[in-house]
Amino acid sequence: MDRFKAVQAFAKVVELGSFARAAERLGASTSAVSRLVSDLESHLDARLIHRTTRRLSLTEAGQSFYERGVQLLNDLEEAEGSVRAAGLSPKGTLRLTSGVNFGERFLAPAISEFAARHRELVFDLDLSDRAVDLVEEGFDLAIRIGAIGPQALVSRRIGWTQFVCCASPGYLAKHGTPRTPAELAAHECLSYTLMPLPNAWRFETAQGEHFELRVAARHRANSGRMLTALATAGTGIVIEPDFIVAPEVRSGALVRVLQEYALPRFPISAVYPSRRHLSAKVRSFVDFLADRFAREQPWGLDATPSPVVTSDP
Repeated sequence: MDRFKAVQAFAKVVELGSFARAAERLGASTSAVSRLVSDLESHLDARLIHRTTRRLSLTEAGQSFYERGVQLLNDLEEAEGSVRAAGLSPKGTLRLTSGVNFGERFLAPAISEFAARHRELVFDLDLSDRAVDLVEEGFDLAIRIGAIGPQALVSRRIGWTQFVCCASPGYLAKHGTPRTPAELAAHECLSYTLMPLPNAWRFETAQGEHFELRVAARHRANSGRMLTALATAGTGIVIEPDFIVAPEVRSGALVRVLQEYALPRFPISAVYPSRRHLSAKVRSFVDFLADRFAREQPWGLDATPSPVVTSDP
């Protein structure tokens, strides 16, 4: 029995809660992984995992062995990494997930530049506005706006985004321009359904007083670009981050309103599962993004417009 492979298989089964998922992650058959764990139990003369048709659970011995076994695997990986560190360069596949709008508009140029420098690196990209479980779905890195999620993740801020309240000149000419947030009650508001409280718009006065206003949104959507298009067409007033509405505001297609009141500002973060064993590909790309966006944040209202990369043919 290869004890290293057996411990590795056992740890992966515990981590993913399934022999089948562990086998898929290890590139082996389910029967091979099951046999390795059984051989390990025979070698130790102890049951490590309780198996039923519905779920797996660790025995007391299994819990103790898992904690020590994972530490041994981590120590070995760290020892190997320290030897290779001097000549380590980004290579392999970097699985990255990001929101659609930020990814298409601002990550695409950054990825193109970084990939040109590192020919041995391949990007596997997933653009989605859903909440992605990095560990469960096997992603190396995520770019997230605001909260990084409930998982035990490591984050590094690479920028900020400022929310903007705006409407089209045509809409304001027809319905008037609100002077205070309270006047939004008489207006058509457009809400983003993926926010925790889609109809709760937060403001801050010049005196630093925070308050939340519930708006009666007539139209809703799970796409910031769709809401921006509706606002540009004169349908209503929208609050969206600058990285979405900046082109329309710069061109005059949308006009900022309620500028005397501050709107939320959220961090843009690179998020990954672990700092201790961070791979060269993730570390290098995160460093690159942090440096690139420290020099210029091209999504700001006053920034020079950047090329738009779309998914349309």
